Amino acid sequence: MSSSSSKRHSILPPISQSGPKPPVQFSSSITIADSALLTGSNPILISSESVIHPRARLDSLSGRITIGRRCIIHERSTLGAVGTSGRITDKAVALGDYVTVEVGASIEAGDTVIGDGTTIGVGAKVGAGAVVGRNCTITARSEIKAGEVVEDNVVVYSNGMRRVDRRGVAELRNKGQARQIGVLRMMIPSNPAKFQ
Repeated sequence: MSSSSSKRHSILPPISQSGPKPPVQFSSSITIADSALLTGSNPILISSESVIHPRARLDSLSGRITIGRRCIIHERSTLGAVGTSGRITDKAVALGDYVTVEVGASIEAGDTVIGDGTTIGVGAKVGAGAVVGRNCTITARSEIKAGEVVEDNVVVYSNGMRRVDRRGVAELRNKGQARQIGVLRMMIPSNPAKFQ
């Protein structure tokens, strides 16, 4: 194998933790990848059976981050991003149960609340202080403005259009999420001790 060929196949160095190590409170049943990034000085609380993917970033510098039961936080997503206001609050971000934050999505700090069963799509952004209701779908690349309130069961599209989802599939979605978590627990090597 040539030296140029071996360079192409080399493994990238692991991501190092930057910034202060936050106080954490984890359920014993969570799955958190070794390469997840947890920074800040306020508590990070993660409830039972939630999954934190590799390279997900939880930043508690602006306030406490609370993640409910059976949530999935995908790679390259950010919880607690400092928004344009830069304000520090008691609660940076609070996620209800069965919330999914997909790849590259960003939820800014500032008493931002995401309701039970809501999905934040790929590359979507939720501004500081926004309140997103239960069982909502924020589609890929959509933006919820700072301080905005989204009612329960609303689908928000990236072009600004919205509709109410009247299908009543929340229970089926939760069952699917639980199954997905079962698979992810087998696929993602978990190392909660690294963060404690």
